[in-house]
Amino acid sequence: MSDLLDPALTALRSGGVVAYPTEAVYGLGCDPRDANACERLFALKQRPRTQGVLLIGADLEQVLAYVDLATVPEEALLRVRATWPGPYTWVFPAGPAAPAWIRGDHAGIAVRVTAHPIAAELCRRFGAALVSTSANRHGAAPARSAAEVRAAFGAELDAVVDGPLGGLVQPTEIRDVLSGAVLRG
Repeated sequence: MSDLLDPALTALRSGGVVAYPTEAVYGLGCDPRDANACERLFALKQRPRTQGVLLIGADLEQVLAYVDLATVPEEALLRVRATWPGPYTWVFPAGPAAPAWIRGDHAGIAVRVTAHPIAAELCRRFGAALVSTSANRHGAAPARSAAEVRAAFGAELDAVVDGPLGGLVQPTEIRDVLSGAVLRG
């Protein structure tokens, strides 16, 4: 898998935007700490910055670095840990490390520890969480293959990781960590 990920890792480390397979659709990603890379991602998607984006990580530490754990009860954390790694995205209260350009107009931040082997390995080798938003222009259907990503974005992306999706029909469920309410089913 090393050769497969090398172009994407090089792009991510230099402020690029990449596409990669996730549980249900192809995702667009970049370094969430890089405001310029995130600005470029929003421009590519033609997505309003007010909507924010979610983050994926290879492990708990990568995503929890962006949340405010002090306000989350232990029982809620147990629910989260029972679903990760896996196709569940949780909205936590944002911590001080969560950039405004990731949150958009929201007080919380959506995070997931992915079980998708390629996405997880990309985060692991990058050494940090990544932005993960569906690979499509705002309002269009998400790409479900590398070929669809290339057709939608052409040379605008810095790298496309080719690989199988994780088998989900719909994008991952999103829940509020404090209430458990389903925000996207």
